[in-house]
Amino acid sequence: MKHVLSIEVFFDFICPWCLIGQAHLQRALEQLRRERPEVEVKLLLRGVQLLPQMARTGQPFEAFYRKRLGSDEAVRLRQAQVRSAAKAAGVEIDFSRISRMPNTADAHRLLQRALALGSPQQAEALLARLFAGYFQQGKDLGDPVTLMHIASACGLEPGRVADCLRGDASPFIGANHQAADGVPCFRFNQRLQVSGAQPVEVLLQAMAQALGQEVAA
Repeated sequence: MKHVLSIEVFFDFICPWCLIGQAHLQRALEQLRRERPEVEVKLLLRGVQLLPQMARTGQPFEAFYRKRLGSDEAVRLRQAQVRSAAKAAGVEIDFSRISRMPNTADAHRLLQRALALGSPQQAEALLARLFAGYFQQGKDLGDPVTLMHIASACGLEPGRVADCLRGDASPFIGANHQAADGVPCFRFNQRLQVSGAQPVEVLLQAMAQALGQEVAA
């Protein structure tokens, strides 16, 4: 008997915990597919712009975090914590290459358009390239030219996505973005919500619980 598991993923591209949480989710899904091949997974990407008031051209990355955390030492400790968690999740984060804290509105609009136009696999590839572009290559995700290059690399036709790269800092309003308490956040079958970059085991438990609720219903 086939069972359906919908997973809504609430995220922003500038959040390292979202990258880590996405890596945990992929590992959990691989295990779920091995153990329960009868489950059909529907992955729903829900972009959340964490900094809607960010300037169109963004801000210097180091200055942004120094102001937010209070000191260079606090920034160093936080980045060490994040790098350690990322390494454990099997992903790379290179803070030394990031120079700008970008406005992510256009990046979210681009992914939303990809979800409407392309295949789910194409949208997931775009998500991966956007995360990698920021955290591993230091690309400015607020720059429309950069976003267009990334979109083209994923096979999206420039003429079908150019209009969503506004470059005017207008806030991104995503579908059901208000449902998340923060990011990363995962909602299973519109019932069970898990917040934070939780371990693979926690996500698998949530999946099993959501599937159990479906059967009981």
